[in-house]
Amino acid sequence: MTAHTLIARLGPADIATVTPMQLASNVTSIDFIDGYERLGFGLGQALEQLDRLGLTPGELSIDFALLAATVTAADTRISRERTSQDAWTREIEVCIPVSDPSAWEHSKPLLRTILNFLTGDKWDLQFRDRPVGRAQLAVPTENLRTANPDSVCLFSGGLDSFIGAIDLFSEGGSPLLVSHYWDGITSNHQTICADALKAQFSGSEFNHIRARVGFPTDTVDDAPVEDTLRARSFLFFALAALAADAIGGSVTIHVPENGLISLNVPLDPVRLGALSTRTTHPFYMARVNELLRSLGLRSHLFNRYGFKTKGQMASGCAAQPFLAAQAKNTMSCSSPGKSRFAKDESQRQPKHCGYCVPCLIRRASLLEGSIPDAAPYQLHDLWSHVIHTDKAEGSHIRSFELAISRLRKYPARAKLDIHRPGPLSDHPNELLKYEEVYVAGLEEVARLLDGVKSGPC
Repeated sequence: MTAHTLIARLGPADIATVTPMQLASNVTSIDFIDGYERLGFGLGQALEQLDRLGLTPGELSIDFALLAATVTAADTRISRERTSQDAWTREIEVCIPVSDPSAWEHSKPLLRTILNFLTGDKWDLQFRDRPVGRAQLAVPTENLRTANPDSVCLFSGGLDSFIGAIDLFSEGGSPLLVSHYWDGITSNHQTICADALKAQFSGSEFNHIRARVGFPTDTVDDAPVEDTLRARSFLFFALAALAADAIGGSVTIHVPENGLISLNVPLDPVRLGALSTRTTHPFYMARVNELLRSLGLRSHLFNRYGFKTKGQMASGCAAQPFLAAQAKNTMSCSSPGKSRFAKDESQRQPKHCGYCVPCLIRRASLLEGSIPDAAPYQLHDLWSHVIHTDKAEGSHIRSFELAISRLRKYPARAKLDIHRPGPLSDHPNELLKYEEVYVAGLEEVARLLDGVKSGPC
């Protein structure tokens, strides 16, 4: 096992000595000040967009964004296979220059809990004063305030976030949409969906903050990139908190995610690792809200769809004709870029694979909501041939079939299954609701898979 320490730096004059907690740790420094003397790696991009709206966040929320970006660098640029003994659990330390080290030191145990739960790694953190001349990273805006959002809404370009935004605008709200991306596929879908919303709700105030946050593949020496990306929602929440802090006051951050995916109960035993993410799990979101309160940031995360399946979200959407017309432009696939390996050259354009867990839940939800599914899929036809369960296109179908079969045979196991991804101790009076959304979500997928023939080669 190789432990890694990532040190965030603020410019070439930031040469403070930082001693890793593990002396044998592989140390990487990342300078977050770019050649234009602004925060780099997408953070300055977010600040500039807020500035154009006449909005300026406070320094603590910038600290949070810097921490989250450094965590993202570690999570995406340190290979689990190459650096851990069990091909999963990494030992990572991040060292961040912040505006108020005492506030962050107070929150360190909570941050360890958050990150360990979210990624399955062992995290440690150091906080130090920002270097001289970098005490203020948010320059007060000189622009007239032109945005007065009443909330913030995460906007990934996926179907759930699209429905979430539709419902908020349909209710007369004016959410500030917040997105982050790295690849062009995600960026393209976010732009198309945002443009459609702006046109549909032309009488509403519309604002959208987008940040391209990512790091070169050689950021960490001798550590190939990692594709499990378990920490992505920590960055998403930090950027949303940055925007909410700039708005001012007590701001709700909407996290539109269906209850089945939010719980993400493992479909089979192997999914306790890479295939069982916790990006919006109730325990994790409760801890992030605790962190926001601890730091004195007045925003809070809220998932209004935590007890709804994706199909229930689709069928209950406030603008059904609009959703039906635009659903094809949303992107739910976990790996849309894998179509580039298709044997048929005409099939190599980025598209939904059609057979990963998010794709299957998406397809089931559109079927449940009686919404035409016009999105292109790499595996479009699930019914006319045998799906091989020992190949990539059938492994997730097999997992769903096993989970559905077990649950139908032993319905009482649902009470236990919902606790497998993590504690639900923050919601003791809502366990029945979690159980119901779990069962209903699996039954939606069962209706999609009705008639599908699957088996090994």
